[in-house]
Amino acid sequence: MRENYTLHKLHSLTGVIPVGFYLIQHLTLNSFSLAGPQYFNGVIHFFESIPVHVFWVLKYGVIWGSIIFHALYGFVIASRGELTNYVGQNRKYRENRYYQLQRVSGIVAMLFLIYHVASTSVLGTIKGQESVNYYHNWADKLAGPTFGIPYLILAIYIIGILASAYHFAYGLWNFCIRWGITVSESSQNAMAKVAKIAFPAISLIGIAALFGFFLHEDPKHPKTGSYSESGLSRQQSPALEGEQQF
Repeated sequence: MRENYTLHKLHSLTGVIPVGFYLIQHLTLNSFSLAGPQYFNGVIHFFESIPVHVFWVLKYGVIWGSIIFHALYGFVIASRGELTNYVGQNRKYRENRYYQLQRVSGIVAMLFLIYHVASTSVLGTIKGQESVNYYHNWADKLAGPTFGIPYLILAIYIIGILASAYHFAYGLWNFCIRWGITVSESSQNAMAKVAKIAFPAISLIGIAALFGFFLHEDPKHPKTGSYSESGLSRQQSPALEGEQQF
């Protein structure tokens, strides 16, 4: 079954703009947790101050429309199990390896995104906690035990960030080939090096943002317990408010 040329190019484009841009923006703004509760919560409150109609168009029209299309058509591509065939046979093994990791990372990233949205935006909407102080909720959520396992949510988020970062980094390489930006073998090799730098760089931003929630105490919500011997653990708050994020 042959691919739809236009849809495949749109799939490649949406993976970079706006989905990829949104990923970097989202992780970068979340890294304000490193600066403390005031700065992190200030970012959240800024998005809450955006007029509702503008917010909905951007979030559900531009961003979520692109994410849903990219995910659905991505599953179509993955189900075909096609190998990359842009380059010569001597490099086919490397491209196939990238492609297989791209498929796996895309599925993991999508499952993680569903969980993330359900446990933040959806839960926040249901509970009606639009004005909650988000920093302390994230600190409790990431450190607290889930199913009796401490830091399980933190581990899930680290895996989700790694999968998303790899999927985007490889997607950049694929995008440049798909759109004829890198035609020669040397240009494709150069872009592969860029992707190899982008993956750990984006991962570092996201993971650093997670650990930023362990660095400060929110003065408006002092911790109810003490740190563990590891210096990271907090006693979980009895009320984990919905942490709505844009």
